[in-house]
Amino acid sequence: MTASLLFLIGAAVGSFLNVVALRYSPDHFLFFGSLHGRSHCPHCKKTLRWFELAPIVSFVLQGGRCLRCRARIGIRYPAVELLSGLIFVFVPLRLSIVFPLLPTTYYLLPTVVWVVVFELLLLISLIDLRHSLIPDEANIALGALGIAYVVFLAATAGVVSFTGDIAPLLSVSQNPWVAHGLGALFGLLFFGAIIAITRGRGMGLGDLKLAIPLGFLFGWPDIMMVTMFGFVVGAAYGIWAMAARGKHMKSAVPFGPFLALGAALVFFFGYELADAYFSFFLA
Repeated sequence: MTASLLFLIGAAVGSFLNVVALRYSPDHFLFFGSLHGRSHCPHCKKTLRWFELAPIVSFVLQGGRCLRCRARIGIRYPAVELLSGLIFVFVPLRLSIVFPLLPTTYYLLPTVVWVVVFELLLLISLIDLRHSLIPDEANIALGALGIAYVVFLAATAGVVSFTGDIAPLLSVSQNPWVAHGLGALFGLLFFGAIIAITRGRGMGLGDLKLAIPLGFLFGWPDIMMVTMFGFVVGAAYGIWAMAARGKHMKSAVPFGPFLALGAALVFFFGYELADAYFSFFLA
């Protein structure tokens, strides 16, 4: 399957995620409660025609406005479609580097797992930004994907790290079940400790529920790097928000998107970032 076709499929999935996030209600199941009714302009409520639904292209051709009422369409919509398309293209490429010795037919399962993982993280980020909560259904799905991935590792490649040669310095086991179980335990203990120490003001329960399946997916020590980069990006955003938007230290900031970004950084650039980080502090 060509990269162009993968991108188009991914962009279409991104369009679907936009709809799910926009229509999501905590009172309904994540997907089933969001799929009724046709897409419409949030301003004039007119039903969108088929040519107004083309991912990215319709936004560009319409000049970022609704064809009926000329209201501006949020840049979030094409941005999500673009990110989703890139996920479909670059996840398989990254896995071909991580698993260079595996037969081509073996790539299907990990590719499906990680594509769905990042699509779910994208959806989680959209919902967390909008509602300041992370759906339990999404966390359960991530946990199930983690189990499938560890089964794959146990049957084929063994323990695999996205941080390359840095991982053996901190690794405690070459058994995938142990390494990934420790990753989940790290997520539970680290985020649980933050919640306990701050009495829930420094971190939400949804972030803890997300950290556990993410820990199982990435395993130890990769989940430590995911968490670290999530906090670094979150802190950078906090400083910018206080300087540019008048936020203060006690302003609530959803942490799910930063964990998702930390996961993406480790998955795609883990070795380079870990090498740069440790080289800087150990130089």
